[in-house]
Amino acid sequence: QVQLVESGGGLVQAGGSLRLSCAASGRTFSNNAMGWFRQAPGKEREFVSTITFAYSTNYADSVKGRFTISRDNAKNTVYLQMNSLKPEDTAVYYCAAARTSYGGLTTNDYAYWGQGTQVTVSS
Repeated sequence: QVQLVESGGGLVQAGGSLRLSCAASGRTFSNNAMGWFRQAPGKEREFVSTITFAYSTNYADSVKGRFTISRDNAKNTVYLQMNSLKPEDTAVYYCAAARTSYGGLTTNDYAYWGQGTQVTVSS
């Protein structure tokens, strides 16, 4: 059974940092892109970042320069380093494994999802 388990969320003040982790089990995803999405209350789930099988990265404009995605295939884990956090970054953050090696920017591009981890940024 494939599982993606996020951790590292929490409450942080504006300007602070958090590092999210997503550990996969049940199969390896070294040949798949991995991504992070987020969903704020009353809003649709939105793309945050993705990393391809070849370690190319892509970011939403709203997080570019502040967030960094990385992956450790030996640990079957993907990370999201979030710096200079803003109150508008408050959301549930979801890890996802893409259907392909190159991923994409929409939820339909991803086949497996974690349960999410809450990130709250206070002003």
